[in-house]
Amino acid sequence: MTAPILITGLARITKLYMEPAPTKPATSRRWGWLILFTSSATLICCALPIVLVTLGLGAVSASLFDSLPFLTQLALNKFWMFLGSGLLLLLGGYALYRPGRACPADPELARQCARADQWNRRLWKLSIAIWAIGFAAAYLSLPLYEMLQG
Repeated sequence: MTAPILITGLARITKLYMEPAPTKPATSRRWGWLILFTSSATLICCALPIVLVTLGLGAVSASLFDSLPFLTQLALNKFWMFLGSGLLLLLGGYALYRPGRACPADPELARQCARADQWNRRLWKLSIAIWAIGFAAAYLSLPLYEMLQG
């Protein structure tokens, strides 16, 4: 009884490693969403409170930090969060724009690949913009304010 199971398992392993992997254009889209999520976290922790206080809604900012304690941890560790999300953005940019990227020869798969690539590039650019806004709010707003005041 164990011989057929063993042979079946070996056949699956051989098929897995010997045949080319099927192209999954939607899989690469997951990186785009991960990068968008991490860059959005930098915006929520650092830019949102500054915008709320600037608009005179400091009590809203205080109640957000009180009711969502993870925001405090994000703000306390903003250096590591910006570093990690920046590295993810760099990695995502390399994955999107690296030389030698090609879509499959099959017309249907090539169309899906091109569409996924277009969406990945859009998400990546949006993530870069969100990250830059968060970075400016977290690290550049106070020095700029002090420079303009005195």
